[in-house]
Amino acid sequence: MYLYLLGGFRILFYICIELKNIPMSKKNQHVVPHGNQWAVKGEKNDRATKVVDTQSEAIKIAREIAINQQTEVVIHRPNGQIRDKNSYGNDDYPPKG
Repeated sequence: MYLYLLGGFRILFYICIELKNIPMSKKNQHVVPHGNQWAVKGEKNDRATKVVDTQSEAIKIAREIAINQQTEVVIHRPNGQIRDKNSYGNDDYPPKG
């Protein structure tokens, strides 16, 4: 980046070009219990992306995010155990094993 040589609008333009080339973090989306509600959380995130009243609402939201990021949705039971996983990314075909 040659920011020190450029001024005003050009600086902003070059910063945007540089940021566009930085890959976004792709995280699996977890549907987890959150008190009496359900939360969608990115993998290893402390904070929930969204908190809703039902698990089915949370699954729909997590699915949209996972499709967009080409990752997985991990659905948990009320006790925290993993109930199901759905992949929306680059799966091996045919599956290994």
